[in-house]
Amino acid sequence: MTVQDIRSFNRFYTNVIGALDYGRHLYAPYTLTESRVLYELAHAPHTDAADLRGQLHLDAGYLSRILNRFEQDGLIERGPSEKDPRRRRISLTGAGRETAARLDERARETVGALLAGVAPADRPRLAEAMRTVRTILGDGDRAPRPEDVLLREPGPGDLGWIVQRNAALYAAEYGWNTDYEGLVARIVADFAEDHDPHLERAWIAELDGRPAGCVMCVRDDAPGTARLRLLLVEPDARGLGIGDRLVTAVVDFARGVGYRDLTLWTNDVLSAARGLYQRHGFVLVAEKPHRSFGHDLIGQDWRLALHSTPE
Repeated sequence: MTVQDIRSFNRFYTNVIGALDYGRHLYAPYTLTESRVLYELAHAPHTDAADLRGQLHLDAGYLSRILNRFEQDGLIERGPSEKDPRRRRISLTGAGRETAARLDERARETVGALLAGVAPADRPRLAEAMRTVRTILGDGDRAPRPEDVLLREPGPGDLGWIVQRNAALYAAEYGWNTDYEGLVARIVADFAEDHDPHLERAWIAELDGRPAGCVMCVRDDAPGTARLRLLLVEPDARGLGIGDRLVTAVVDFARGVGYRDLTLWTNDVLSAARGLYQRHGFVLVAEKPHRSFGHDLIGQDWRLALHSTPE
């Protein structure tokens, strides 16, 4: 590789970015750098100015002018730093969070439109190429952050991934046999063949272009009740709040479409998941010993009252 190769690629990619922001609507009324500062503030609510300057490699005077503009526009508030009283903490106001969310949504829609022109079969190759560039040039050494995680609907192959990863992960961590894989396969097949998209949904948590977690919300047999199923987070993606975001997505969806209750079935050995359910307000309503997946287990039924009546 030569210097010219890199410069050629830079010109190509700059043209791509320019095409994405054709007409300069993507970040308006802010610049790309200002939008990046807003993004960092939205994902790190207790950031100091010095931290921002280091993260974004910005000149102190330039960053100060950006923050002054944000303060004039009512987007930020400044106060004493919790880390060091000599520093100033910066946090977004309600208007600032709304502005950051609007800019983020525009960016997602625009990049989504770009990806729509990429053949599904080519997307894994594109993601791998991007990871390779990041790794070789140094960014790949950075630990993943919660904001790197994207929740999305399943795409081609993702439902098969849910079956495969549930089977492999529970076999590795709990020694469960193929009976569990059969159960997961039936759940996923039922969802794929006959689900109501208005009342049932699945989510994939994506990290660095690969699935890192999943969950489903499906109708239960009891009227007005939804069921949370197949919550999973990959071991190397734990600690990023993915499980919390997936459960929150199910709770918000179930409440939003009008379910009265949300239920789930789990086993007592899944202590981390049970703690997560408790934090979201689920209550244990029944326990029963059973022999499944090659082990003696204690099954548990949990319920969350959503306080609404389904239509």
